[in-house]
Amino acid sequence: MTEDIRQRKLRLGDLLIQAGLISDAQLQLALQEQKRTGSKLGRTVVDLGFVAEVKLLTALSEQLKIPFIELKHFKFDQQLVQNLPEAMARRFRAMVLSRESGGFLVGMSDPLDLFALDEMERILKTRVHPAVVREAELLATLDTVYRRTSEIASIAGELEGELKDSDFDLSKLGADNNTEAPVVRLLQTLFEDAVQMKASDIHIEPDEGVVRIRQRIDGVLNEQVMKEARVASALVMRLKIMSGLDISEKRLPQDGRFNIRVKNRNIDVRVSTMPVQFGESVVMRLLDQTGGVSNLDTSGMPADMLVRFRRLLQRPFGLVLVTGPTGSGKTTTLYAGLSELNSPEKKIITVEDPVEYRLPRVNQVQVNAKIDLSFARVLRAALRQDPDIVLIGEMRDQETAEIGLRAALTGHLVLSTLHTNDALTSAMRLIDMGAEPFLVATSLNAVLAQRLIRRVCENCMEADTPEPRQLLWLENLHRAPLTGRSFKRGAGCHQCHNTGYAGRIGVYELLEMDDGMIAALRRNDPQGFAEAAQASAHYRPLAACALDYALAGVTSVEEVLKVCATLTDEVLV
Repeated sequence: MTEDIRQRKLRLGDLLIQAGLISDAQLQLALQEQKRTGSKLGRTVVDLGFVAEVKLLTALSEQLKIPFIELKHFKFDQQLVQNLPEAMARRFRAMVLSRESGGFLVGMSDPLDLFALDEMERILKTRVHPAVVREAELLATLDTVYRRTSEIASIAGELEGELKDSDFDLSKLGADNNTEAPVVRLLQTLFEDAVQMKASDIHIEPDEGVVRIRQRIDGVLNEQVMKEARVASALVMRLKIMSGLDISEKRLPQDGRFNIRVKNRNIDVRVSTMPVQFGESVVMRLLDQTGGVSNLDTSGMPADMLVRFRRLLQRPFGLVLVTGPTGSGKTTTLYAGLSELNSPEKKIITVEDPVEYRLPRVNQVQVNAKIDLSFARVLRAALRQDPDIVLIGEMRDQETAEIGLRAALTGHLVLSTLHTNDALTSAMRLIDMGAEPFLVATSLNAVLAQRLIRRVCENCMEADTPEPRQLLWLENLHRAPLTGRSFKRGAGCHQCHNTGYAGRIGVYELLEMDDGMIAALRRNDPQGFAEAAQASAHYRPLAACALDYALAGVTSVEEVLKVCATLTDEVLV
């Protein structure tokens, strides 16, 4: 087939005219545009709107008698793909798909690129049989199949070899600014892989005889185990230096941060070290600052709830709480709200531990326990700075809660977070912390509870039938039969790394205080408060919001059941 393409010396423009897809005049316009932009002719005619991409690729497939392959449905052999180096795959927009007739079937966005065919045959040392694929699909697939795991293992082995030299000075290794040093290259590769996989955290955990590198992707940890256990101390040393931590202190936990640029992205890294049995464990939280603060429109909040939440943020005073477990996106939601409120007319002060996002015009204060700069102390000082809006990173104790509540009473809009499971328990939690019931009742405007659930991978999405017990619970939650309604799950593919999920979306419940709830709070009556909340016209529980996404095919039944594990246990166990 390759020889056939070469012998015929086909040109794409002639092929498209023969197939009746474009006219000669359109071809001349496309050639002029191609000369101006430097793009390939195929991309140019598609961008100009002369022919749809699928029609162009189908015509190529038929004229050249080569297959047209949809990559999203293709099952990849990870080792086979690696035969073609990543740099060449990206340069030629090509990828090895399978073995075929004594050679390789290679997907190409431009199978008429004879130079690319010759170069790939030289590198692969075998015949190349081209297949035509969509360019956008190919580029997205390259990001998922060319991971850095083998490179990480290789550099770790090289670093282990250096560490075996008994005269090697570990402190020099940590302070070495040489970008070619193995420890530097290992960290760089770790960060590149994490950014490519959209990981939120990297865990480095020394164990007996091994070191575990784990990445949290879409809320779930993925593990790579390396036998080079000695590299853990070198990595910790280097990270401590980058974070400005004490490299001689290995008995106590330490926290720090630094900023790096990876794959043209500005990444803020929060570092936490902790002494464990076989050394020091390090967890790094990665915050991508490149796109700035996200906005409420992309949060996944239902349209009617978004209108109500924005209305709450426009109130001149009162307390708005955002609750949920660690990693549920509370700070992201608050900052999305703050970015909408941020204007020259408003003075905004935040008190955080640590400062996660940076906003212009906003006075952001980092608490520091070492010098007794606590939430309460900063908050008292902040209220003397004439603020309109105050954000408290977290209400951790009675003193902070009471100062925040009183600030909400005296003409300030106060935003804060609380670690509770849902909106119903949050108001009573403030009272449990020691705040006066009348203070909570008069200050609290609303509570927004949230979780992050995983999206079903669109590439491998398939129909799913819940088990009878699961369906019973879902119908109780929906308060209506679900017979005939369809659900989705992910079968697992290369794009989602066989998890069946790709990305996450927020689920929410918004509880606005009304007379019934305020009266129950004044009486310190948890049962009365819960009943009043459930009777509220706009209240919908978190699980109901998650079920809406499952019915829309965005998430799976499994994720809905995770949102409310206690309710699930009652029905399914």
